[in-house]
Amino acid sequence: MMARSEPQAVAGAPARRPARRGKRMMTRVLVCAVAVLGLVACGRGTKEDIVSKARDISKRAELERVLGQPDEITKLGPVETWRYKASNGEVIFLIVGDDVTLQAAGGRDKAK
Repeated sequence: MMARSEPQAVAGAPARRPARRGKRMMTRVLVCAVAVLGLVACGRGTKEDIVSKARDISKRAELERVLGQPDEITKLGPVETWRYKASNGEVIFLIVGDDVTLQAAGGRDKAK
């Protein structure tokens, strides 16, 4: 009966340790997932942040340039409602044609 020999390491290559590598990989994945969730939870910031960024904006293109695409757009004829979600509620802009005519900020609905 022949004795089994251990696999020889290639010169200059690190020794393989699959269990340790798996734990490191899992830790990295977990850290990345937590970081991504943290960034997503932050979103666009608060209602106050959104309103302050859009304070002197009067045109649709400028609003989109400053705040990005809205989370929701509702259209009724020439009137559009752009809704931006914030960490503490939402901000709504009423757009007629190319003009931003109204903005409103609302809180989160609380279950009673």
